[in-house]
Amino acid sequence: MNRRKTSSNYTKTVPAVDQALKILFFMAKDKHPKLSLTEICKGVGIHKSKGFSILNTLAKYGLVQKDSEDKQYALGLGILSLSRKVLENLDYRRIAMPYLEKISNLTKATAIFGVILGEDLFVVAKKEPKSSVHITIRLGYRFHITHGAHGKAIAAFLEEKELLSLIKKRKTYFFGNQTVLDKDRLMSEIRECRKKGFAYDIGELHPGISAISSPVFDSKNTPIGVLIILGTLEKEKMEDFGRIVHEAARDFSLELGADLKKTYEKYANLARE
Repeated sequence: MNRRKTSSNYTKTVPAVDQALKILFFMAKDKHPKLSLTEICKGVGIHKSKGFSILNTLAKYGLVQKDSEDKQYALGLGILSLSRKVLENLDYRRIAMPYLEKISNLTKATAIFGVILGEDLFVVAKKEPKSSVHITIRLGYRFHITHGAHGKAIAAFLEEKELLSLIKKRKTYFFGNQTVLDKDRLMSEIRECRKKGFAYDIGELHPGISAISSPVFDSKNTPIGVLIILGTLEKEKMEDFGRIVHEAARDFSLELGADLKKTYEKYANLARE
């Protein structure tokens, strides 16, 4: 008995699913909360009839919602039910530990990861070196976001309006206990941080204790925290150690989904202005 061979139509991706995901990501990245059918289809590059069907399907599951008055679309509350599970399982401490262990082992310094919450930086993970003499920081310890090295590293990767607002609020913490902020020096160090990706403090906040810090970015390319090393660091090793901390912060950010090429290019250009 002869059997007719049939060719397989299976592919690695499903076109309709691919288009639906493109629509969701396009809507998430656009600065406007609501978009018309025409804007969405033009942005994604699909026919309006196809886009209309996909949006109706997404609306059925609450992933998008349509305004009955202006007929525009916005992301729906169904997105929250998906994202909540991710957020619940996103354990910064667990993710940070391999990077903290690496930079602590290479520099023989205490390595910490702090998360930005409002105007404070909270220590959520740490790795202390095996040496008998080292800096100890307890988990949950709180720094102000303008303190020393991490303050300059955070400030360097803020939008200009946010940066100016931060400087206006806090004029003394970037360089220890100054009564008047040296703004020229601060902007010079911020430009250097934008070029190199790290900032440092040599014994200004606490005599004899130096720090190096580099920002960690999330999937929206926003600074969410910093990696820091603390110790009696030798001045001539600050640049080498800075690169080590920066590389770890970069890899940490990439693991969180950051698009660092655009981020670094943007702020490097600002540094040259």
